[in-house]
Amino acid sequence: MQKEIQLQISPEEQFDQEAILKRIQANFGYTPTDISGFTTLRKSLDARRIPIRVNLSILLFLNETPKPLLPDFNFKNVSNAKEIAIIGAGPAGLFAALKCIELGLKPIVFERGKDVQMRRRDLANITKNNLVNPESNYCFGEGGAGTYSDGKLYTRSSKRGDVKRILQLLVLHGANPEILYEAHPHIGTNKLPGIITNIRTTIEQAGGIIRFNAKLTDLKIEGSAIKTITINDEIHHFEQVILATGHSARDVFELLYHKKVLIEAKPFALGVRVEHPQELIDQIQYKCKGNRSDFLPAASYSLVQQIGGRGVFSFCMCPGGIIAPAMTAPGEIVVNGWSPSKRNNPYANSGIVTSVELKDLKAFEKFGPLAGMEYQKMVEQNCFQQAEKSLKAPAQRLQDFVNNKISSTLPDHSYLPGSVSRNLSEILPADIAKSLQGAFRAFGEKMKGYLTNDAVILGTESRTSSPVRIPRDKESYEHIAIKGLYPCAEGAGYAGGIVSAAMDGENVAQAIFNQLANNLR
Repeated sequence: MQKEIQLQISPEEQFDQEAILKRIQANFGYTPTDISGFTTLRKSLDARRIPIRVNLSILLFLNETPKPLLPDFNFKNVSNAKEIAIIGAGPAGLFAALKCIELGLKPIVFERGKDVQMRRRDLANITKNNLVNPESNYCFGEGGAGTYSDGKLYTRSSKRGDVKRILQLLVLHGANPEILYEAHPHIGTNKLPGIITNIRTTIEQAGGIIRFNAKLTDLKIEGSAIKTITINDEIHHFEQVILATGHSARDVFELLYHKKVLIEAKPFALGVRVEHPQELIDQIQYKCKGNRSDFLPAASYSLVQQIGGRGVFSFCMCPGGIIAPAMTAPGEIVVNGWSPSKRNNPYANSGIVTSVELKDLKAFEKFGPLAGMEYQKMVEQNCFQQAEKSLKAPAQRLQDFVNNKISSTLPDHSYLPGSVSRNLSEILPADIAKSLQGAFRAFGEKMKGYLTNDAVILGTESRTSSPVRIPRDKESYEHIAIKGLYPCAEGAGYAGGIVSAAMDGENVAQAIFNQLANNLR
């Protein structure tokens, strides 16, 4: 028999399986011989009151053999199967490839960047030598932006697919099984490269192909259908092309626009990244003095505020994290954040961004559907120009920003290329700056101690999502006007993170399979 129970324990007990078992026996009256085993279904931390408690949802196996942790994924040999082109080896592209293999289709993945190991050198070049490789950086390369941007796995997009299945596939390829039940699962940037490498191995062992340094440079459309794609200088014939190029592949948006493929400008978000001492965030969230308990994780937060009809919210909050240079071309400043698996760095950083609506893009209307992209570029390039034309980020103490005051000094922070003291309200668009200032005041009321000059903001956090949507049919996932073209995930405007992108990749692969099966009937 199986029975689901709810249990509340102390933070000290959460890592002690024997202590949990004794609690189960004491609270529910079971004897040691009754319980064959148990699986944690969900774990969350309740820090709203003192003492802090850990809430567990547990599946008990009573007098029966516990079920295995992972299902049996049926990866077929697809060496001689029908080939499907996948452009981009980010979460969407890789999970689309895995799904293709399960369905008996052969994925041919073209990735403009390098594999995860070779990519490290280019990331080091950004921080050490101020050199940005447009084809290999924090956004481009094996695993996409997800590989080196933290690995947070929670999503509100459960209606789009099976979140648990995505997490199980990640565990199969080396992720900690804790992600299957944590309320806010997280892998860590230090662990993701190995997992991505294992996924590549699965794809290749099944007969799929992944090509690196393979950039989409052209596509040919005849009779409203994809005929060929050009990778570097090579022409390839494919009837189905999954376009999973990510939110920063601006050249792909431009290619589609010049080929008269229907695309649309869409709202996105833009702002700054704020960094506090982690100890301060711990004290605010855990209501403690000094260091937090060794049994508690580095504290996080989630904030949202309406300011003058414009939403402002925290994005990609990284406890115990690092601010990373996420630009994809020379002459721009873009910041992002990530955390290692232990979240043990001394700083807590988060994007604080506000919505950019289509009405804000009137000055860029001449760019048509690329208006948002050009607005985004303008802000990033302005940051570069205002920050000594280097990869140093324009920065300001948080309270100084709210008070519209240039900071005479800047606190230590984790952004390795360095920073330059600037008034960010004069660099960011006026409406953006005003919304952020108002929101930070409100956040300071919600979290006493948050609005402090011990915190620093850096510009600009601008790659939260794609400024372009590639329209597709809701059922077939095919472009509404181009047969055989399947816009997918973040770059097409249909996802917002690792898990949602992975689910979208799977959905597109399934839709192609269904269409092929229907054609054979």
